[in-house]
Amino acid sequence: MLLDFSPAEWQAIALSIKVSFVATLFSLPLALTAAYALARWDFFGKQFLNGLVHLPLVLPPVVTGYLLLVVFGTRGPVGAFLQDWGLVFAFRWTGAALAAAIMAFPLMVRAIRLSLEAVDPKLEQAGATLGASPVWIFLTITLPLSVPGILAGTVLGFAKALGEFGATITFVSAVPGQTQTVPSAIYALLQVPGQENAALRLVLVSVVLAMGALLLSEVLARRTMKRMTGV
Repeated sequence: MLLDFSPAEWQAIALSIKVSFVATLFSLPLALTAAYALARWDFFGKQFLNGLVHLPLVLPPVVTGYLLLVVFGTRGPVGAFLQDWGLVFAFRWTGAALAAAIMAFPLMVRAIRLSLEAVDPKLEQAGATLGASPVWIFLTITLPLSVPGILAGTVLGFAKALGEFGATITFVSAVPGQTQTVPSAIYALLQVPGQENAALRLVLVSVVLAMGALLLSEVLARRTMKRMTGV
């Protein structure tokens, strides 16, 4: 049957959701910080930071995966250090989460930055004239008004992480039950004659999860905007 998923397929689906959730969770604070810096601060090297943030969008994913392997592999400068502390990325699900986080990061930053830039600076200036600290202004004015963009960026990043393939398979390979996410499972199935139905099942899962994430992003953004505007 078309929708009769095997245990290996369920493993790939569960691992994809786990990897995407962890990737999004750890990317969000960094994405918010980078977006705020790009939207509100003027500093030397701002354009370099902007280019660095968006680099994964223009680099071939396999190049990103190779760079991750060089830096975070067990013999890499960062990977060797982290291995001494018990944290290993290469050929582990944690590496898949890292690769997914890096590939999703630019989309999250872009959505959040646009939302922050849409906040009227005069509102923040009014808060400052009333004696509010920059942190309090951010927490009570900037952040609440940016919530729709933050939600949209978060869900969009999650959807991107779900579909990440090139960097992930280069960095952590596709070990069933350990690093084989839905995209890499689809690729593996397509290499085996007679596995077209199994590949199609996972394709349908990918489409449903991605579309569900995009629709959820739109719904959350609209509801948040209605609550803020009262319309």
